[in-house]
Amino acid sequence: MRFTGKTALITGGTSGMGLATAHRLVEEGAQVIVTGRTRGRVDQAAAALGPNALGVVADAADLGDLTALMAAIETRYGRLDILFANAGTGTFKPFAEITEADFDQSVAVNVKGVFFTIQKALPLLADGASIVINASWTLHRGNGILTLYSATKAAAHNLARTLAAELAPRGIRVNSVSPGYIDTPMYPAAALSEAEAAAITGRVVAGRFGRAEEVAAAVAFLSSAEASYVNGQDLVIDGGLVAAIPA
Repeated sequence: MRFTGKTALITGGTSGMGLATAHRLVEEGAQVIVTGRTRGRVDQAAAALGPNALGVVADAADLGDLTALMAAIETRYGRLDILFANAGTGTFKPFAEITEADFDQSVAVNVKGVFFTIQKALPLLADGASIVINASWTLHRGNGILTLYSATKAAAHNLARTLAAELAPRGIRVNSVSPGYIDTPMYPAAALSEAEAAAITGRVVAGRFGRAEEVAAAVAFLSSAEASYVNGQDLVIDGGLVAAIPA
């Protein structure tokens, strides 16, 4: 029960890694706020998480929604101890095919959304709080159809490093996680052909897709007092994809 008495905000918390992290933090005693863009999914997630959860409809790229979100959190809880800036989107196209609309959407959610979620949350964050940003393994290794996505995730991790320095006087730690191929609704392993799945897992030393719960465990660690001397870092959760070549 590492998070008894703690309050956590998870953006994009209605499915996948966000929802798995919400379950983990609730199980360990936290009060958790999850956000999503559609009422049905937000209500479904909050119901699954139980009485220690609050669901709020909010678009991470909309500053008005973020302002209203923080007001709701302040009214109900008064403060935040943990922030998992998880909301994200992906555009996976060859560089020459990326449009201005693709660019604007990706930057709006993955960069602007993360930036202003943290900025709007600052007045609520307690001294000694933890911020975790969801980045991606792609910021560590080039991939030909992920130029836009990779660039936005690199920006997100760089924000973690710079904010770690800026918020240090308040004892607020800022880190990022970089998941590899994780089986989630955004990237479901079951939707791939046998050959596609084999091509992906063949690049991973662990030989399989990761689970959302494995990312949640890493976020919980970074959010806890056990990681009190971990700051400005990126924790890669990829089964060895970036660091090693399968035998």
